[in-house]
Amino acid sequence: MSVDRNALAALLTWLGLGLLLGLLERPYQWLSQLGFELQRRLWLDAVGVPWQGAALVFVGALLLLWLAWGPLAAGRGGGLTPALAMQQGAPEAAMQERLSLRTQLIRLPLMVLTHLAGMSVGVESPSASLGAACFLAMRRRWPNHGAWAGMPLPLFTAIGAGAGLGAAFRSPLLGVTYAIEELSREKGLPLVLPTLLVAGSGALVASRLGQPARLAGLELGMLPGHLWGWALLVTVLGALLGALFVRLLIPLAGWLGRRLRAQHLPVAVAVAGVLTLLALLSGGLSLNDGSLSLAAELQGEPGGTAATLLWRYLASLLSIAAGSPGGLMHDSMSLGSLLAAPLRFLPPEAQAQLAAIGATALFAAANRTPLFCALFVFTLQGDPQLLLPLLLASAISAALAEPLRGITWNEAQVDMSLLQRRP
Repeated sequence: MSVDRNALAALLTWLGLGLLLGLLERPYQWLSQLGFELQRRLWLDAVGVPWQGAALVFVGALLLLWLAWGPLAAGRGGGLTPALAMQQGAPEAAMQERLSLRTQLIRLPLMVLTHLAGMSVGVESPSASLGAACFLAMRRRWPNHGAWAGMPLPLFTAIGAGAGLGAAFRSPLLGVTYAIEELSREKGLPLVLPTLLVAGSGALVASRLGQPARLAGLELGMLPGHLWGWALLVTVLGALLGALFVRLLIPLAGWLGRRLRAQHLPVAVAVAGVLTLLALLSGGLSLNDGSLSLAAELQGEPGGTAATLLWRYLASLLSIAAGSPGGLMHDSMSLGSLLAAPLRFLPPEAQAQLAAIGATALFAAANRTPLFCALFVFTLQGDPQLLLPLLLASAISAALAEPLRGITWNEAQVDMSLLQRRP
């Protein structure tokens, strides 16, 4: 009977943590929605030159860069690096400090500016980072609680991070697959079961705001035979562009970081100016994580042109390299979906199917998490008959990109973090 009571107490603890985490994720979702609303009103619905939108992008980006490379430097980046570094044996005490709730509060004003300025990043990494921070705070307060007593700290942190992402996107399966493929060295039920429980209960109370690309219930049908050639072409292009994205991002981030430290204000002004110019050239479609373009492309409607892909590509590289507090998951999907933009001669259903394949391919090439990437796009589009092609595209793209990309963006950040801590 005592064993049953302990198991019930652990179950209720995990479910309660999920409810708390889902509520804590809401400000991030609201901020994301704010960015989309500003993008629509000041850019997509604007008549003539959107001067108000351009001014907001410039001022917001300038303020963000000033704070992120100055007094709020601890909130720079997506925030998952400490959790990933724990899996590599980094000092746990130091990593816990970098994942504290205090750090999440420092990141919050940077996230406000990120979405005001429309920086090309998403809330995936910050959501996962918040989950890990929340879990660590609970463990500090109750270190010997029966639900996690004796659990290794890296595993516990990975559960929190995976559950944070799953709760934010109201998909426990996404949280579990990301934890398995990216966040944790340890697999199996000790990872899967708590992540499912926490993400599942968190999804019940998480907001639906900030996710305009979710199109669950869309029925496009099986990928017809005459489109498989196009699908292979889009997959190969996605693999090449995804690998190139990371190849360019890693050295650009190092170079830009050095410039921002040496000549803070002039470089910040230059970066803000370039991001504003790219927003003008793209008509506002280079802003935010690209969900407005992605949502349109995934249902066979125009979400941009081939030129939009170029402007978004450059804006994404610059936003992430500059240390915006966000991730590249949604953005890489948006970039991949635009690979279908030159195929407007095809029926809308075919365009939507190829956009989903392109989104999966570029995403998998950049992140090297093929199952997670395919499931994420499937979760957004929601057509079960397209799941198999998405899995194939993801696996092929990840394999093609491996020798071209080298390490991933997350791995590069972890390597840099460990290098900085060596005596």
